[in-house]
Parts: sequence; structure tokens; C-alpha cells
Amino acid sequence: MKAVIVPVTPFQQNCTVVWDEDSGKGAIVDPGGEIDRLREIVAEHNVTIEKILLTHGHIDHAGAAGELAELLAVPIEGPQREDAFWIDQLTEQGERFGFPPARAFTPDRWLEDGDEVRVGGLRFEVRHCPGHTPGHVVFFEPDNRIAFVGDVLFQGSIGRTDFPRGDHETLLTSIRERLWPLGDDVTFVPGHGPASTFGEERRSNPYVGDSVTRN
Repeated sequence: MKAVIVPVTPFQQNCTVVWDEDSGKGAIVDPGGEIDRLREIVAEHNVTIEKILLTHGHIDHAGAAGELAELLAVPIEGPQREDAFWIDQLTEQGERFGFPPARAFTPDRWLEDGDEVRVGGLRFEVRHCPGHTPGHVVFFEPDNRIAFVGDVLFQGSIGRTDFPRGDHETLLTSIRERLWPLGDDVTFVPGHGPASTFGEERRSNPYVGDSVTRN
């Protein structure tokens, strides 16, 4: 597996172009914006994009998904259907945060916990991890031991829960019950900032590490 992380939008959101080396087939995870730049990366690495994957419906992660899917003639998969609440508001989100015009869309496939997504020879397991948003999902590739976690977990931090339909305790439960069991060795790409491992966050994360006392 190969991946290029491309920070996009004024929020420097980690959009990822990920592909199977053997087939050259790939996906774009969370295209929040900067379509021309993303297409340049795809062309530079000669990747055939098969689909767009979305962790959740916030503007910096999904703002360019509808237009990009149309340009590339590929489907959008994810997030879980509870995030229709956010996707339906993409135009308003864009105006509120000063983003380029964004349009709402309906994903070609809503995802549920336990679903599987195929990209070339890559196999992503889907984990529904609500808390930051109600329909947030995580994509885990077990053979390469890597997870794309959106805004659930960051190096040294966790996702915000002060947006509508966010919930702090639900987020902590998602991390402990849906991510930690995947293994300490798993490397994760967050929605913002540097990558880390689940093991490192269990050791040191002040919000959800093992040393934090549960209320």
C-alpha cells in the first residue's frame, strides 16, 4: 500500500490519496477541498481512483467530495447515514467558514460498523465511531496495520464534541471499544496533524490514555 497525505483547506485537513501498489487502483479519503491539487497528486503517481471515502460530513473533510466524484466518475462511500445531518448542510457550512462553494450530495453507499470497503487489492474494515459527529466512521486496513480515523483521535488529543450532535462520552467509548482493540501497533492518520500509533496514545494521550481515570 502507498499513501500520500495532502493537507487541504485553511483547516489543513489531512486528505489522503491511498492506493494498492500492485494494481495502481486507489481512493481519496476525505477530500475537503483543493481539487486541482489532489488531481495533480493522483496524476503524478499514476493512480486510478476507484472511489472516494468519507469519515464524516464536516466541510473540511467532505466539501469537495460531490464535485470530485462527478469529475472522476467514481462513487462516494461513507460515512454512516447519521451524518446526512451534516452533509445536507455543506453549502451552509461552506458559507459559514468562508470555504469555496460546496454542494450537498447523497453518498452512493452509506457504511455501517463491520462493513468492508475494497480498493484494488486493499481491504478496509469499517468501524462506526460516533462522538465527534453521529455518523463518523474509521477505515482500518488490517494487512498494513493502518487506520484513517478522521477527527476521532489525534496525536495527544481527541476530536471536538461541542458541535451539534457531538457527545464527549460517546467519543471516548468509540475510541476505547472500537479503536484500541485493533492493536497498539496500528498506525493512524488523523484528520489534522501528525500520525501516531494507538499504542502511543494509550500510553500518553491525556484525554483517553490508559492512565486516565474513567468517570
